[in-house]
Amino acid sequence: MADVFRSLSLLETLKESIESNKLSDVKDAVEDLLISRINLAVLGDRGDEKASFINSLRGLGPDDEGAAPSPSPFALEEVAGYPNPKHPDFRLWDLPPVPTTSPFEPEGYMSRLKLLRYNAVFMTFTQKLQPNSVEVFLEARSLQRQTVYFVLLCSVKDTEKNLEDKRKAALEVLNSQGVKQPKVFLVRPSTLEKLDFPDLLVDLSKDLPEIRAHALLLALPAITPTLVTQKKEAFKALIWAAASLSGGMSAIPVPLVASMVDSSIAVRILTKAQLSLCLDDESVERLARQRNLEAAVLKRLRTCALSVEVTKGEVKRRLAAAEKELSTVSSKLLEMAMPRHARSAGRSFTAMLQTLNGAVDEMTADAEKIVAAALGEGK
Repeated sequence: MADVFRSLSLLETLKESIESNKLSDVKDAVEDLLISRINLAVLGDRGDEKASFINSLRGLGPDDEGAAPSPSPFALEEVAGYPNPKHPDFRLWDLPPVPTTSPFEPEGYMSRLKLLRYNAVFMTFTQKLQPNSVEVFLEARSLQRQTVYFVLLCSVKDTEKNLEDKRKAALEVLNSQGVKQPKVFLVRPSTLEKLDFPDLLVDLSKDLPEIRAHALLLALPAITPTLVTQKKEAFKALIWAAASLSGGMSAIPVPLVASMVDSSIAVRILTKAQLSLCLDDESVERLARQRNLEAAVLKRLRTCALSVEVTKGEVKRRLAAAEKELSTVSSKLLEMAMPRHARSAGRSFTAMLQTLNGAVDEMTADAEKIVAAALGEGK
């Protein structure tokens, strides 16, 4: 697996924790991924483009409930917080722009806004990049904060040539102030799948701590087929960890009993998958409005029952069915797949692994069809 969010690396880290009997580390990782605890700051002038960017990162349109308004009702120096409606612990923060006055002290500005407490900072602009913003960037880098990025937000009036001219001018400002290997990401707020936003995600995944990178991935809306695939791979790492804990819970495996115990965590994971893949009714309807499509058409693309609704009854049914079918799996395959501590509880581990992997595969297939239809690729 070589996706940009490195789910293989996370999986190896979790395996090492299991082998070292550090189950508390694995439990913490599972909780972090399920909660998606992450805070992103969007810094810059408040206008239509910035509000649209904040909303798109949360999968919202301008008219959806909870959307960031434009013009902003907040005072210039006020910080506004916007939780994700489906992932409440994923929050975006609307920060005021860097002052253009001179002299300017970046340390004071950063201290006042507590800039270093955010997991990542997007320094947005729509016209010219101000030198004082570069000073803030350089100060953040001097404090070992790598997750600060310059984002040129594009309006509907911007042409391709116009955007490249703006990017070139911004890069000249960065070079003149000593920024090494400067980058400016072009982002069209209303259609994040276009221009440089996918490249920005690649850089974010490299710079964020791995658990935070996965949390961000799971909380972002499913906007491209590639992102859907990356979400699936991240869920596979989460599923392996949860299955490992499942095995550890049942030192003496009893047929069908482990399934009942494990159903609660399975429901949490699959509910998270449904929301992350934007398969729930509200997300599908919202996507249909944004793309001027019929919601009913997109909803019919969901062929997995769990894509429509995650119920404990359906999860228990799948877990029980998986336990009954375990006799078809070779003991050698189980030996290779299971962490050492779980080998005495193979039934629970394998039932969880098979059930959740199979369910996520089905749900991902539905999400891929919906995204393709929304992007006009399903015709």
